[in-house]
Amino acid sequence: MFFSEPELPEVMEISLFGELKVVSDGREVPLPASRKARALLAFLVATGRPHRRERLCEMLWDLPDDPKAALRWSLSKLRKVVDGETQPRIIADRERVQFDMRGVEVDARAMQACLRDRDAAPSAETLERLAGMLGHVFLDGLDGAGDEAFDNWLTAEREDARIARVTVLKSLAGHPDVDSMAAQKWLRLWQEEDPEGAEGFEREAPKTPAPRNVRPVRSSGPVPTLDDPSQRVANARARSLRAQRIGFCQVNDGTKIAYATIGDGPPLLKAANWLNHLEFDWSSPIWGKSFAEIARTRTFIRYDERGCGLSDWDVDDLSFDAFVEDLEAVADKLGLKRFPLLGISQGAAVSIEYAVRHPERVSGLILIGGYAAGWRHLATPEEQARREAVLTLTEVGWGTDNPAYRHIFSQTFMPEATQDDLAWFDEFQRQTTSPANAARFQNAFGHIDVRDRLAQVKAPTLVLHSRHDQRIPLDLGRELAAGIPNAHFVPLESRNHILMDTEPAWLECVEASAAFLAEHRI
Repeated sequence: MFFSEPELPEVMEISLFGELKVVSDGREVPLPASRKARALLAFLVATGRPHRRERLCEMLWDLPDDPKAALRWSLSKLRKVVDGETQPRIIADRERVQFDMRGVEVDARAMQACLRDRDAAPSAETLERLAGMLGHVFLDGLDGAGDEAFDNWLTAEREDARIARVTVLKSLAGHPDVDSMAAQKWLRLWQEEDPEGAEGFEREAPKTPAPRNVRPVRSSGPVPTLDDPSQRVANARARSLRAQRIGFCQVNDGTKIAYATIGDGPPLLKAANWLNHLEFDWSSPIWGKSFAEIARTRTFIRYDERGCGLSDWDVDDLSFDAFVEDLEAVADKLGLKRFPLLGISQGAAVSIEYAVRHPERVSGLILIGGYAAGWRHLATPEEQARREAVLTLTEVGWGTDNPAYRHIFSQTFMPEATQDDLAWFDEFQRQTTSPANAARFQNAFGHIDVRDRLAQVKAPTLVLHSRHDQRIPLDLGRELAAGIPNAHFVPLESRNHILMDTEPAWLECVEASAAFLAEHRI
């Protein structure tokens, strides 16, 4: 329909750009007059996953009315529009509602798939069609059809569409198959949409094809040698920082999750760990070099889990299941089909649970400093009492200017870090979440237990753990590896829970991870 000829005629086409439109067997189908019913259909199609009835009622109908009856009425109207004679598309039970996407082509999904396909660069003709589509407002006319959560979701989707349009306009402005007059038009539109990003852009003159088997090199100064890792990582970090794109997705319970993609190549998704902030951690002395090394050869995807960073802080559910749903939402939003997962600390357990729930999507697991069960399951009574005291201290002192409270964590995370690095991490923690959430996180981590899931992991797994980790003992990492079939365990000579790029263990971790990904071709 949109960018390539399908092998079989499409049964149904749905347009989300501009006003919502449904075409069945080549004819446009009249939609219900109710804006809420149309908003319901649009939300189900755009998200492509099941939603709880209660959540849909909260998003689209006022509580004083009878929201359940309104939802039933809207579903009955929508079934008349989208259900075929033998193929129902509105799937609903007592708990959840979803839209069956089989045999349906959606303009927004086709656009996302086209932009994600790094193996086939879009032609100028395809990019022009994308630009035309993205010139329309996403779900035009549905503003205010629901409550604040619906409006927030709609705003986030429109921002993602704006970012996609900038990407397309930039590609057209520099595309070798676009003539100079048309390129000026696309450049002007790009400048209107993103003045800062388009500043200083110059269209390259056509190049003489390089000889086969010779890689052309673009130079803006001395070219670092391949055996200069510090320069290589610094360059990769600078490139990836400019390319970082932050977007938002929404979990079933309405929580908005911020995610970022940086770098190029096959995807690697990192599960969230103790306190993330997409803007701060990328430029940090703690993670910056590690992230840049990954982004050198990969599309590196990270996100701020609920309760911290750029994601929603004021959330009712701060539990292990919710952490897994955050990961699911990001993977679904980006349309990732099969990819490796990186899990650090409690992110290891989240990655394991996701891999068991979605074995067809996870090609490999890299688990660093992880554990299968939290302190409420394994700690002695004395240790549990100490942890409870720390929870109280966190709520009282987390937000103060005195870093002593946060030092409880930073010095056990990185006992070999410099004072400057510890000071940065102290301030980072304070800016990343609230005192109440910091305590809630610690409590939630204590309840983690995926011990019964380890034997169900099907993906190749690499487990790395510092021998003298003062936060998570080595035995917990060893038990993690022992429980996962055929997992490879690598002990690292370090005292740090968060590896510092100045220590030999960091390089060993990087090299072991790269070798693992290469060995399994993932």
